[in-house]
Amino acid sequence: MKINKFVALIAGSFLLVALLVMTLFWSFSQVRQAAELRKNTYVTIKSANDLLSDLIDAETGQRGYLLTGDKSFLEPYLAVRDSIKPNLEKIRQRSLNIAAQKHLVVLTPLIDAKLAYLSQNIELRRNNKMPAAIANVRGVHGKPLMDSIRQEIKGVIKIEEGLLVQREAEFQNKISHMLIIMTIVSLFPLLFSLVFIYSIYRNIQQKVNDLANLETKHLLEVQEETNKQLHHTNITLQVSEEKLAVTLSSIGDAVITTDVEACVTRLNPIAEELCGWTQAEAIGRPVDEIFHIINKDTRNPATIPIMATLANGTIQGLANHTVLIARNGSECDIADSCAPIRDREGHVIGAVLVFRNVSKEYKVQQALRDSAAQIQTILNTVADGIVTLHGRGGMVETANPATEQMFGYTAAELVNQSFSLIIPEFTLEQRNGSLEHYRASDEARAVGLGREVTGRRKDGSCFPLEVAVSEMWLGGERHFTAILRDVTARKQAEEELFKAGALQSAIFNSANFSSIATDAKGVIQIFNVGAERMLGYTAAEVMNKITPADIS
Repeated sequence: MKINKFVALIAGSFLLVALLVMTLFWSFSQVRQAAELRKNTYVTIKSANDLLSDLIDAETGQRGYLLTGDKSFLEPYLAVRDSIKPNLEKIRQRSLNIAAQKHLVVLTPLIDAKLAYLSQNIELRRNNKMPAAIANVRGVHGKPLMDSIRQEIKGVIKIEEGLLVQREAEFQNKISHMLIIMTIVSLFPLLFSLVFIYSIYRNIQQKVNDLANLETKHLLEVQEETNKQLHHTNITLQVSEEKLAVTLSSIGDAVITTDVEACVTRLNPIAEELCGWTQAEAIGRPVDEIFHIINKDTRNPATIPIMATLANGTIQGLANHTVLIARNGSECDIADSCAPIRDREGHVIGAVLVFRNVSKEYKVQQALRDSAAQIQTILNTVADGIVTLHGRGGMVETANPATEQMFGYTAAELVNQSFSLIIPEFTLEQRNGSLEHYRASDEARAVGLGREVTGRRKDGSCFPLEVAVSEMWLGGERHFTAILRDVTARKQAEEELFKAGALQSAIFNSANFSSIATDAKGVIQIFNVGAERMLGYTAAEVMNKITPADIS
């Protein structure tokens, strides 16, 4: 009986263990199913993100083809065109949620419309119908259609992310159930079996958790990388579209770009202002219809450099005296340059013309030339010698005709010679030899005088001069202007005047002659030594007094 009970107990134990083991395997299969469902949700989210990324790549490639005409930009579009519907069908098969299926149903015709829109733009570009293509890009089938696709895909992703949270919870719950069953199973075997089974349990638990964590980490990394790529693609697309527009709008010069047939493809705002055409009006027109230039002197049509650039693939520039005639008939002087636009293979696919209004610059240059001519005329007619000197070394830079006449040297002979050639006392080794010594004092400048020096002519003769030096800065370097005045005649006149004054003083102070003078009122103004001797009065007693009666 005991044996039967033991056998029954053993049999019951084995049966219970077998039942628990079966339950354990069932629980393990439930865990696997939950993991598969969770993995399927991850894949669905990733596929939806990939679908949106592929569409953005296709649209980016289509825009690159529209801007450049380079067919290599169409590779993303062609790949998406052939694969997007099978990928959408796979997403529909994986997604088991009714709400997500509704978004996918709405998404199908939107994607068909988007592909048709892209195909239409590409076909227009192939047929060189750029205005129609640009108008189509700006129409209602461009950004609004893509925004609708984004909204529907994000709706699918949001629903699937909600399911992912739910299935993650179910997965963790089934793991907990499996662990409980395994714990119960581990209580029934013998002691040695308990250790073995416990070890198996730990290994299974660790592997399941490692697998779950590894898969979760991998899927999260994939999703994060996908989101980064999607964000980078969006930013790249926006930057590439805005960069060109901002650059052309902010540049200070006018810019016109053409295709290989010399038809306008773009004008920036400055070019619109100078030519009188808007970009929408000018696109697709021959460049010579928009950019009308003539020779300023002959008024004959000038050759547009774009033609030579497209023909030879070289940089070209305009000749001087070129005038641009705007659409409204206004004119302005311009300067420009033209360069070819090349594709990746180096083939010329268009040209870019950069030009600017130089009317004000020409007026300033003419005013400078007029001012220089006026100054030169003054220097040529002034009676004083005028010499300009470099601040370092005192070397002569220019000399006017009066200087040539004054010293007997030509201007060419004086240039690059030391100032001491004509003013001997100008010697750098002497303490007073610098040009600062010859700068006119404030008092001298007030009466138009400078410092008196000795000049030396080419024939070696010397003569008196007055020198007034002024400082000036040109190009960051110090220069001086020296005004030279021949005072020979004045010196001679002063000498004659001095001699006459001395004779008059000698006569006036002679004791042999009496000299008395009064003003109209009889006030004594002159009373010399002879008068003092003759009349007995001193000059101090009678000066500025009424003439005494006994004197008169």
